[in-house]
Amino acid sequence: MADQPKQINFTIVPDDDASAQRTYANFCSIAHTPFDFTLTFCEVMPLTDKEIKAAEADHVVKAPVRAKIVVPVQFVPNLIAALQEHWRVYSESYSNPAWNKGTGPVH
Repeated sequence: MADQPKQINFTIVPDDDASAQRTYANFCSIAHTPFDFTLTFCEVMPLTDKEIKAAEADHVVKAPVRAKIVVPVQFVPNLIAALQEHWRVYSESYSNPAWNKGTGPVH
């Protein structure tokens, strides 16, 4: 009987430290390997005329990376489920029809 592992139930909660930095991002690029997913969060600002002309020429707009998060593949289904649940609650809480359409690209 001593060989059986002891089961402990617990809840993980963020330890909100006042010094924790908050980072804003309005674009997310996603890549994956067989082992993990990488979410690269960027902040895209309005383009200047010069940047628009450059983007027209090479079809690339560079945005500063604000955070790069790598998660194991096993973590992704729970992340998707949590995002879907929060989106459902958000959609029900804020009845702006423009936000609830779900159309357009998802990055």
